[in-house]
Amino acid sequence: MNADRILVVGGYGAVGVTVADTLDGWFPGRVVVAGRDEARARALGGVRADVTDPDGFRRTLQELGDVAAVVLCVEPPDSRVARACLERGVHLVDIGATGRLLEGTADLHDLAAGSGATAVLSVGVAPGLTNLLARRAHEAVGGADRIDLTVMLGAGERHGADAVRWTVEGLAEPLAGAPLRTTLPGHGTRTAHPFPFSDQHTLPRTLGVEQVTTRLCLDSKPLTSALFGLRPAARRPAVRRALTASFSRVHLGGDGFAVRADARRGDLHAACAVTGRAQSRFTALVASYVTRELLAGSPAPGVRHIEQLPALAGLPETLAAHGLAVWRLGEAPPA
Repeated sequence: MNADRILVVGGYGAVGVTVADTLDGWFPGRVVVAGRDEARARALGGVRADVTDPDGFRRTLQELGDVAAVVLCVEPPDSRVARACLERGVHLVDIGATGRLLEGTADLHDLAAGSGATAVLSVGVAPGLTNLLARRAHEAVGGADRIDLTVMLGAGERHGADAVRWTVEGLAEPLAGAPLRTTLPGHGTRTAHPFPFSDQHTLPRTLGVEQVTTRLCLDSKPLTSALFGLRPAARRPAVRRALTASFSRVHLGGDGFAVRADARRGDLHAACAVTGRAQSRFTALVASYVTRELLAGSPAPGVRHIEQLPALAGLPETLAAHGLAVWRLGEAPPA
């Protein structure tokens, strides 16, 4: 394949900027920033690409002509943009977190395999690092019956508009499961609440685990209580709009995050966790390392979730060079 360029869609956003900068360091001159705002994209030497316009997106790929990989740092409304990439044999890295959208892309496995392209889904912190830790804990107990994932995000971090909107929309979804008190290394004991992260729908299929639940809390305990106390009211669109506006303006708390995976099989219990600062930055770093693996490694064609690529199993340790701390049950918590 003579394709050469790496198209970073949403490359001027909170995640995309770091993806574009990191990949440019590894592949100088090959990164093209793209997004719906043509002026912002062109100011960075890029092009317009709108994920809500699949036909226009397909034309952008045709005009560029030599695209090796597309990194989606914004979430499209359906799988047509993924189809446009995979039918041309273009690798795809998708940081999306909505289960139904990832399932739509997963349905394109045969198309990708036939064109020689690889799509990697569940890329970021949650999903992403959650999936990798879940697999690690699952294997440590010899195959788990149940996995509990806990995600703590920093309420003080300036998340992108799409991320804030997605989080508020998640409050309105009816979910099974009860809150869980969990110790997060370096952050003490927290109460986390069930939340619609896509990993809990993906992992039962990729790992063969019967029960997977992902829960969310914020670094601010009062804000966590307030947020989930508003869950019944968040079913009303007006309340969701007000919450989205509030979280976009107000930043209470820090930028620390933590992810923990607990796997259980009978009396066996394994747990591992990672902690770091700036969740958006680490989402971008995960996406960058996945993209580098697609371009420099030998991934099998088709659609895969991150935990299905053996070459990425050690990614948490790789990210230690960027400030990520890795912990396992029985060890002292990271400083």
